[in-house]
Amino acid sequence: ILEGSWKCIIQTFSLSFFLSFFLSFLKQNSAIQGNDITVKSYKVESRITLRFAHTTVKSSVLNSGPSAQSIGFNVQIPKRAFINNFTMNVNGNTFVGSVKEKTVARNLYALARARGKAAGIVRTNSQSMETFRTEVHVPPGSKVEFELHYQEMMQRKLGVYQHTLHLQPGRLVPLLQVDVYIFEPKGIKFVTASNTLGEQFADLTKITHTKDKAHIVFRPTLQQQRKCENCTESAVDGVFTVNYDVDRESNAGELQVSDGHFVQFFAPSDLSPLSKNIVFVIDVSGSMWGLKMKQTVEAMKAILDDLSMDDYFSIIDFNHNARCWSEDLVQASSIQVDEAKKYVQSIRPNGGTNINEALLKAVQILVRASNQGLIDPRSVSMIILVSDGDPTVGEIKLSTIQKNVKRVMREEFSLFSLGIGFDVDFDFLERIAMDNRGIAQRIYANHDAAEQLKAFYSQVSSPLLRTITINLPENAVNNVTQNRFDKFFSGSELIVAGKLQPSDLTTLQSFTTAAAVSPLTPLSLFRFENSISVMVVLHRVWKKHPVQVDFLGIYMSSDNKYSTQVHGLIGQFAKEPKVKVYGVHEGADPKKKKATMEVKGNKLAVTRGWQKDFRRDKKRGSDVYCWFIHNSGKGFIDGSYTSYILPQLDSFLTAI
Repeated sequence: ILEGSWKCIIQTFSLSFFLSFFLSFLKQNSAIQGNDITVKSYKVESRITLRFAHTTVKSSVLNSGPSAQSIGFNVQIPKRAFINNFTMNVNGNTFVGSVKEKTVARNLYALARARGKAAGIVRTNSQSMETFRTEVHVPPGSKVEFELHYQEMMQRKLGVYQHTLHLQPGRLVPLLQVDVYIFEPKGIKFVTASNTLGEQFADLTKITHTKDKAHIVFRPTLQQQRKCENCTESAVDGVFTVNYDVDRESNAGELQVSDGHFVQFFAPSDLSPLSKNIVFVIDVSGSMWGLKMKQTVEAMKAILDDLSMDDYFSIIDFNHNARCWSEDLVQASSIQVDEAKKYVQSIRPNGGTNINEALLKAVQILVRASNQGLIDPRSVSMIILVSDGDPTVGEIKLSTIQKNVKRVMREEFSLFSLGIGFDVDFDFLERIAMDNRGIAQRIYANHDAAEQLKAFYSQVSSPLLRTITINLPENAVNNVTQNRFDKFFSGSELIVAGKLQPSDLTTLQSFTTAAAVSPLTPLSLFRFENSISVMVVLHRVWKKHPVQVDFLGIYMSSDNKYSTQVHGLIGQFAKEPKVKVYGVHEGADPKKKKATMEVKGNKLAVTRGWQKDFRRDKKRGSDVYCWFIHNSGKGFIDGSYTSYILPQLDSFLTAI
C-alpha cells in the first residue's frame, strides 16, 4: 500500500469471502488476474455531458479451475476522478462498497478487522493515474461480477478535452466493448479517437457524430484481440483516448441552467498573449545525470526558442549551490536566447539538491525587476521548477521550504513545479505550487520526457488574461465554486458552478472582469437560448499625443436580443435610430468630409473617417467608414456623456 493523498472505500464481508482493496503501481497490471479463470465480458461505458464524465467498468468472471482461488479486478482511473460506487456480485450475492472520508474510513477499517471481518481500504498516491485493485477469494465454479463507477470533470488543455480509458483485460474476452457517449448542448466542434493498442486496432473504432451528440464504439472480436492468429494471449493492453472540443458562440463563454443549478464555462480565444517574465529553476544534482539531463536540456532549448521578444527570462541551475545564468531578467532576443541555450548545453550534473536556495533566488530576481519598474504591470511573472529529488543540502525540511517560498512570493507571481521520475516527493511539489498560484505535474523519466516537458510548458506559455473574476448576483445563487482566478491560459477553460436560489427571476446574468491587452468580452446570458455579446477593446494612443487619450471602444453585435427593460447607452441603440445625412462637403482634410446629420430631432455636425471594427476580427479589426459625431455625442446620446461615467468599471456590481 502506497502512502500519499488518498481516497477511501470501505466494505465488510462475511468470513466466507475475503476481499481487500488497495492501490499499487505495477508494470503488469491487467484488469483480471487469476489462474484457470474465464472472463465472460469486459465493458467500459462513459457518458460525458457538459464536460462531466460518468464512467462504468463492468466485468463478468468465472472461476473455472478445480479449486478455490483469488480473482483480482484492476482498473486504472485518472487522479482527479472520484470513485462513487463499487459493487461485486458473487454467485448472486451483491456487496456494495461505500465511500468514506479518510479518518472515518480508517476507523471503520480498524473496527471491522477487530471484529474478525475482512475489510479493505483504498489509497492513492499522486500520479496522474491510479490503479484500483480488488481481490476476492471464491470456490470453484463461482461467478463473480465486478462493477466500478467513477466521475471526473473534464479539463481543457491546449484547446482539447481528453478522456482517457486504460484497457487491460489481461486475457481474451468473448465480449469486449467500449462505448463513449458525448452530449454538449452548444454543439461539438470535433471529436477524434485514438489508442496505443497497436496497428491491428487502428480501424476498429467507429464514431457517429451529430451537431450536439457523439458516440464512439470500440468492439474487437475475440479473433481481433489475439496477439497473433493462433495466440491465446490478448493484444488489448494500452490506452484508449477520446479528444473533443465544443462550439463557442462568442468569447463570453457558456452559461447553462438546469434543475436548480448553473454552470458557466469561460474560454475566450483570439486574444493576444500577455508578455511573460520567467525564471527557469533546473535541478542539476547528481541524480539528474544521463537521460534525465539530456531530455531536460533538449526540452529547455525548445522552450527558449519559443520565447517571444516581449518576454523576459533568466535561468537558475542548482545542486548543493544555486547559480544564476543572469542575476537580472533579460529580454528574450535571439542573441540572449542563443547564449542561454549554450549555457544549458554546458551543464554537467553533480552534487546534492538545494531547492530552498534556488527558489528563493528565483523570487529575488522577480522582486528586484518589479522594484526597479522593469516588469510591465500587464505581464505575467512565473517560476518554473524542474527537479527529480528531495532536498539534501541546506534547508531540507519540506514544510520550512514551503513556508520560506510562500513568505517571499508576491501575489502577482506564480510557481509551477515539474517532478521527474518517482524519487521526488510529488506531494511537496504539488503543495508548493498550489500555495503560489501554480500547478504541478509529474514527468515520467523515459524516452519521451522531453516531449512531456515541452507539452507542459505549452499549457502555460500563452497567458491571455490576469485576475479574472466571474461575478454572479448574490441574491440569485449560492454554494458557488471558485469564481476568482489568477490567470487564464490559451486553450484552457475556467468553470464556475453553483445552485440557483428560489426567485421570480427569468434571467441569470454574469459579468466577467479581467486584465488583458486586448479585447475582452463581458457576459450576460439569458435562460436554456437568447444571448448578448459585447466586445470591449482598450485603445491606446501615443503617450505624448497633444489631444487623444486611451479609451475603451464598445462593439455590439446587431444580432443581440435585449429585454424590454434595457436602458442606458445600450438601450438607446438596441433599435437603430433613424438617421439622415446631407450637405456632404470637403473639410480642411480632403480625406475627412463633413456633413450634417439629422437624428432624434437634432441637427449635428459630423465628419467622415475610418474606424476599426473588432466584432469579426478580434485581433486586428476591420476598417469601416463611419460618421464621427463631435461635442462628446451631444444631441446623439440621451442626456450628457457625464451621466454614463462610472468611478470604476465594476462599481455598479454588488459585492460577492
